[in-house]
Amino acid sequence: MSETTIAPVAAPAASVPAVREIGIIMNGVSGRMGYRQHLVRSILAIRDQGGIELPDGSKVTVKPLLVGRSEAKLADLAAKHGIEDYTTDLDAALADPRWEIYADFLVTKARASALRKAIAAGKTIYTEKPTAESVEEALELAKLAAEAGVKTGVVHDKLYLPGLQKLKRLIDSGFFGRILSVRGEFGYWVFEGDWQPAQRPSWNYRAEDGGGIIVDMFPHWNYILENLFGGVKSVYAQASVHIADRWDERGEHYTATAEDAAYGVFELENDVIAQINSSWTVRVNRDELVEFHVDGTHGSAVVGLFGAKIQHRNATPKPVWNPDLADDHDYDLDWAEVPTNEVFLNGFRQQWEEFLVSYVDGTPYEYDLLAGARGVLLAEAGLQSSREGRKVSLPALSLD
Repeated sequence: MSETTIAPVAAPAASVPAVREIGIIMNGVSGRMGYRQHLVRSILAIRDQGGIELPDGSKVTVKPLLVGRSEAKLADLAAKHGIEDYTTDLDAALADPRWEIYADFLVTKARASALRKAIAAGKTIYTEKPTAESVEEALELAKLAAEAGVKTGVVHDKLYLPGLQKLKRLIDSGFFGRILSVRGEFGYWVFEGDWQPAQRPSWNYRAEDGGGIIVDMFPHWNYILENLFGGVKSVYAQASVHIADRWDERGEHYTATAEDAAYGVFELENDVIAQINSSWTVRVNRDELVEFHVDGTHGSAVVGLFGAKIQHRNATPKPVWNPDLADDHDYDLDWAEVPTNEVFLNGFRQQWEEFLVSYVDGTPYEYDLLAGARGVLLAEAGLQSSREGRKVSLPALSLD
């Protein structure tokens, strides 16, 4: 009886998912926001995890090109984070087809001119806000990009905060019934710079350098309000320079020319009224640095960066105003915490991932330069309202 040797069946080779690498020009990464949130916590985090997995099993990953004015700073950042490419020549970077996306984290005054170059070069654009110093220029950029067929994205990071994602879930579930009003409190004390260093760059307090809390924060309030509660129809704002004497990074005194606080009332669609205080001259007495209190016919919520607590109408106490008797009721105990039922990514990174997937799939992206122009419009209207002491209506913006 002969022996028969049966060769083992070879195991199928493991399929390796296709990986597409996207080159990203990152202009302004030596700044605080560009470095921490966009480079380290977003792009490098995506790179280091091996990219983003797409529904078909393939992956998209990223390769950054650092751009700035100081070659020494760029070289240091590149060496620190294992980045191969950096340059001080933006024009050369835009002319190189290896880099598909232009990302802008420059100061506001420098942004529009760089975006124009990127549009002319046909690059996909992802940018911080405000997108320009005036609504006319912001709208012009949006139109130029549309005419050139350039896909654009504007940072809407606060929509991705865990607290606001919980709020969105409450709204979508119908928890509030009819929403009546929104009250927002944002800010903290920024030291003047003489006896303690300031936590914010001095240009924030110089109008001639693009500073001011309205220009900084009203674009944020615009996209939060329009995406959660309804578009802004009008604004009444009071801008104030509460502290004029400040000291810059070199310890030299300067006089602030841009407001350090703004108090706004916003009329929204659906008859919702929002009040938001923005201040760098307030000492914090709240759970988080930003909080929104939303009241509706069926319930209310207070949300911050991370936390969210709710009170349903069935659990609402019945206070009675009596200034002659101390009220020993603990109103804080009438609120219930919303559980964290999911893991939230860093908001900047989450939006970057969504934008990259939209870019690869060729799908529309709603947070574009036109959305950015609406934020500039609200800031401009807020400044006008403060100057003229009146409510200012906001016109609809379009690419037509």
